Amino acid sequence: MNWIILIIAGLFEVAFASCLGKVKETTGTPMYLWFTGFLITMTISMVLLIKASQTLPIGTAYAVWTGIGAVGTALMGIFFFKDPVSFWRVFFIVTLIGSVVGLKAVSH
Repeated sequence: MNWIILIIAGLFEVAFASCLGKVKETTGTPMYLWFTGFLITMTISMVLLIKASQTLPIGTAYAVWTGIGAVGTALMGIFFFKDPVSFWRVFFIVTLIGSVVGLKAVSH
């Protein structure tokens, strides 16, 4: 169950990073709404990470959480924020995914 909580926490990390990207792109009231979304999703992500790390090793939990966030944010950047796509960028995203899966596989 804590692995599911950790995955959800990682998805909320993607959400808060995406909100931060929208804060950068907007002004006025929409900027403040995106910033509020950033604060809410960041809080949820951190609370879920704390919950998951109560039974999972902290090093593994944090690395998986960060990996999910990094991969998800990179993909959001590519698909929604028009970040550049190159062979090496995709290669390193795939290696991050492999690392997260590997950490899950060797954790008890």
